[in-house]
Amino acid sequence: MPRLTASPTRPSDAPAGSGARIVTWAQHRISTLTLREDALVLVRQGRKSLIGAGGTLVAERGQVLLVARGTQWDVVNDPAGQPCYEALALGFGDALVREQWQRLAAPGTPALDGARVLAHDPDVSEAAQRAARFLQARSVSEAVQRHRLAEVLLLLAERGLHFRPLDELGWDDRVRRLVAQRPEADWSVETLAGAFNLSASTLRRRLDGCGASVAALVREVRLEVALALLQTTRRPIGEIAQRCGWESHSRFTAAFQERWGFAPSVLRAGPVSLVARPAHRSAQDD
Repeated sequence: MPRLTASPTRPSDAPAGSGARIVTWAQHRISTLTLREDALVLVRQGRKSLIGAGGTLVAERGQVLLVARGTQWDVVNDPAGQPCYEALALGFGDALVREQWQRLAAPGTPALDGARVLAHDPDVSEAAQRAARFLQARSVSEAVQRHRLAEVLLLLAERGLHFRPLDELGWDDRVRRLVAQRPEADWSVETLAGAFNLSASTLRRRLDGCGASVAALVREVRLEVALALLQTTRRPIGEIAQRCGWESHSRFTAAFQERWGFAPSVLRAGPVSLVARPAHRSAQDD
């Protein structure tokens, strides 16, 4: 396996962000989904609900939903009497969020810690759709893609809405990011420790401090990547299973259903959407 290098504590070369079009034909509830990036979701058809300890947030057609990194929700995607559920999702990279916070947020400015639904806002919606188009265009440079994502953050800042910047990645997140580059790889404590130039015992101690283990992190990343691929690509379920480290279709289906609360086939109930190209290619796109 080619040697993979680990992400630094504050990655300056991290992608500006990502974008995807999500389409599903059947209502489903995703159990305990954790956001790995600050996100904006524009609901184009149907309804999205976020269910958390503090209650339920509902975004209807044409509304924008902002969700902070690190928050956890049960997510319901519902066609709600329309032909399908369709949404445009943008994720904002850590470096871009930090940069915009330093430029735009005055001292003492509150940050979004959970989620919020915006009333119909044509300017934000148009900027989000513009950013998604540029993220999808292979001929567009990452600098231009970054500019379009920054435009969305600027419009949000003008409305008093800011995502909180991340000062330092925890060891659990560093491992997640590395595994996500190649979720199908045979990840071991020794392999991961070598990528971080650590001993296996040191990596175990640092993950223990985060309440995490290598086996649990690898499994979670694989299932998160599988969910994303099922929602945003045409790939067959069997291919997605293999790309995420499962040789057995049936074992993948069982693991997926146990984690997310529904079978992978639920997301293949009708024609499947196309994914928007991320702002930065990763190994899983190859």
